[in-house]
Amino acid sequence: MDAIAEKKNPTFNRWLPYWAVFQADVRQTLRSWVYRFWVLLSVLATVGYLLYRFGGYHEGGIVQTASLHVSQLLRWIVLGSAAIVCVLTAGSITSERGTMADSVLSRGISRYQYFLGKWHARLATVLGTFLTLGIATLISALFLLHEDLSLDGSLVALAVVAALLATVITLGVTVSAVANSTVLGIAVLWSMLCVAGFLMSFLPPRYPSPDRTLERLPYILQGNYDLVGLAQFAGWSLLASGVAALFGLAYFSRRDV
Repeated sequence: MDAIAEKKNPTFNRWLPYWAVFQADVRQTLRSWVYRFWVLLSVLATVGYLLYRFGGYHEGGIVQTASLHVSQLLRWIVLGSAAIVCVLTAGSITSERGTMADSVLSRGISRYQYFLGKWHARLATVLGTFLTLGIATLISALFLLHEDLSLDGSLVALAVVAALLATVITLGVTVSAVANSTVLGIAVLWSMLCVAGFLMSFLPPRYPSPDRTLERLPYILQGNYDLVGLAQFAGWSLLASGVAALFGLAYFSRRDV
């Protein structure tokens, strides 16, 4: 009798559609040639740069501080990867615009679950890859260069850069939910990042900004950092990410697909 009752009253997992979108988008991102090109380019640039600096230390006896070169690598990864991250995120929703209504939204998946699944999948994929590359870079620098890194400073530096990247990723998914084409989304996102970076460079010194934070990475990696200031920077970055996500979610829930 209990088995019959369970069959008559089945239980449904409301977040199953979200999880399906999340898994599908992670697989799609990992198979993307843009993602693989970004990973390959980052690995080759990191290995080549560290080996070049290690050669100067091994042959010429020039002390190569790990904090300076790792900070340069992290800064180049952020600035150099911005364009590729724009491509990865700005097309997350617009690339499926033609088949979205028939294949996705008409099969019991709400727009909220669809947007959240796409957003969280891109965050997990891009940030997970960045943190993996960052940790591998730090470990390699400890063996190849003069050690002046601190464990807490390295973790704080990775967290700060990850918060900055999370904002870029969220803006990309939001623009993808608003724009009508991938090319338009990439252009709008890149323009927004350039304008925001230019305007934030004029902020007074007491206010945290991306360019000043990236310039202080060598000191952060050494353990010389202002935890309150960095926490404010990370907090503002996450707040901007949350506001952008709410705007994209609200707009996407009302627009035609």
